[in-house]
Amino acid sequence: MTIPEVPEPVVRTATGAVRGRVEDGLTVFRGIPFAEPPVGEARFAAPRPARPWEGVREASAFGPPPPQDTGLAGPPAALPEGDDWLTVNVWTPAPDPAARRPVMVWIYGGAYRLGHSGSPGYDARRIAEDGDLVVVTLNYRVGMEGFARIEGAPANRGLLDQVAALEWVRDNITAFGGDPGHVTVFGESAGAGSVASLLAMPRAAGLFHRAVAQSVPGTFFSGELARDIGTVLAAELGLRPTVADLAAVDPAQLVKAGQTLTPRMSQYLDRWGQAAPTSTPYSPVVDGDVLPVTPWQALASGASRDVDLVVGHNRDENRLFTAMAGKLGSIGEERAAKALRLYAPGGAEAYRAAYPGWSANDLYERVQTDWLFAMPSLHLAEAHLAGGGRSHVYELTWPAPGSGGALGACHALDVPLLFGTFGADLGLLLFEGAQPSAEALALSSRFRSSWTSFARTGDPGWPAYDTRRRLVQILDAEPAVAPYPEEASRRLWEGYEFAALPLIQGA
Repeated sequence: MTIPEVPEPVVRTATGAVRGRVEDGLTVFRGIPFAEPPVGEARFAAPRPARPWEGVREASAFGPPPPQDTGLAGPPAALPEGDDWLTVNVWTPAPDPAARRPVMVWIYGGAYRLGHSGSPGYDARRIAEDGDLVVVTLNYRVGMEGFARIEGAPANRGLLDQVAALEWVRDNITAFGGDPGHVTVFGESAGAGSVASLLAMPRAAGLFHRAVAQSVPGTFFSGELARDIGTVLAAELGLRPTVADLAAVDPAQLVKAGQTLTPRMSQYLDRWGQAAPTSTPYSPVVDGDVLPVTPWQALASGASRDVDLVVGHNRDENRLFTAMAGKLGSIGEERAAKALRLYAPGGAEAYRAAYPGWSANDLYERVQTDWLFAMPSLHLAEAHLAGGGRSHVYELTWPAPGSGGALGACHALDVPLLFGTFGADLGLLLFEGAQPSAEALALSSRFRSSWTSFARTGDPGWPAYDTRRRLVQILDAEPAVAPYPEEASRRLWEGYEFAALPLIQGA
């Protein structure tokens, strides 16, 4: 008997028809433009609407990644080259306009300097399958293209790209089987910082209805700091940080400028303060326009109070970075003391008193984790609560099996667990290519069921956070609901304000 071929589905968007593919019971569309390529006259501009096309556009391949530092992963494999960086991808159980399924929109991380939606680690099919919903992933400009402060260009172009993609979802997702009135944004690391920014941005109001922020970084730049870093970045090329100087420069050269500066950022400690030792010269800029105030200030004042929030972090976030630096478990007293002086609220002795008997290495890991991810995430939940919103908080405590468990529950471990992509991207390091254990698979399923339940109903399966009981979801081999585990750190950071990082004047 001949099995009839399933016709490749065609969906008409506002700019033209696209043809997807049926894969493992889902219909997948890749590389759909949501904005015009940001090159030529559009270089460093806010995203412009995609130009309509005639006929049916093939949507079987991911679009080219934005120019970026490829880091440890090397160049993206098997992806097309070109300028059409601003594209979306859609996984849907069926492109039926009557289905009106909930929609989840993923925003990747990568220190605001790398990342692309075609990364194998962001294969969204398991989320779409398990949740019976529509998943969208998107590209946005990173590095100098997206986040450097450039005179004559709007700040936060990468965030504006995300808004444009959400507008595309609003205008087109019904045809793919999704409900534009039922959209959840979710992201990790710089993607979580982006989610936090979107919650604070007037331009994003009404474009999504729930949000998941996984490991929110506390690094937001003041306008003065961003301009100073932009000046140094442009000077790497012998240029000024202006559209006039930079618009004709090959994007690869701008990437090289960032690559050259990043390892030397610590030399600018007297000017850039806490931003100097980080691994990136890019962050969202509190410019008073695109991003009027920090997310913590915005949420505490009631911005997005009608948007339900899941926010959390991993217990041992910083171990990924010390492992990548070849220093895992070997941080000495001098380096720990420097980190405590730079980051610890109340000073180094407050941390030593809160964690008596801890080694220099462990104190270093704790304060770095607290400053960069743990406390910004917790404070975002508390700010949302103060502004009249509802937050659900989690902490991932299950240790990655890679490196004999020495990585702990490190940064980005939640990504392969959520997507089920253990053999891709950082999953290769965190799981060392091994077949995931039954325990890992069960936790992975738990992540997806909680996230998709939240997207559907607003309930991830554990109580909302409050400042009396402080109940959070502990994600481990045996998940449990318990008071927030990092109470010592919470007390140390109580009352601390995550303000925009300043330019240190008079340096």
